[in-house]
Amino acid sequence: MIATLSAYIEAGATSLANALLFILPFLPASLAEQPEQIMVVVGFAGQGLFAMRFILQWLTSEGQGRSVIPVAFWYFSIGGGSVLLLYAIWRQDPVIICGQGLGLFIYFRNLYFIHRTRGDEEAG
Repeated sequence: MIATLSAYIEAGATSLANALLFILPFLPASLAEQPEQIMVVVGFAGQGLFAMRFILQWLTSEGQGRSVIPVAFWYFSIGGGSVLLLYAIWRQDPVIICGQGLGLFIYFRNLYFIHRTRGDEEAG
């Protein structure tokens, strides 16, 4: 199953590369022949989103003078975790797949608690 998902992701990366070459013809033609170039960029984008959650948390905490986890932290966690899960599936790496899959569950669960608590506060 993971191999099939990986093949679909690679086909998507190849399609993206072809679209980019059509829109930006100055890019190297090797993009279409080597979809791993696109996937490395995707992997770094996921890492960037994931890192933003810590930067956001740090800046918010500094501003308030105490440890604070803003709601956007969980959205960045979901964004970064999703992109990294996509990359891990493409790489067929079961360790990262398990780690990001569990992490996504936790991030969504925390957002559920946040929104449920806010709903209860507004109702009460």
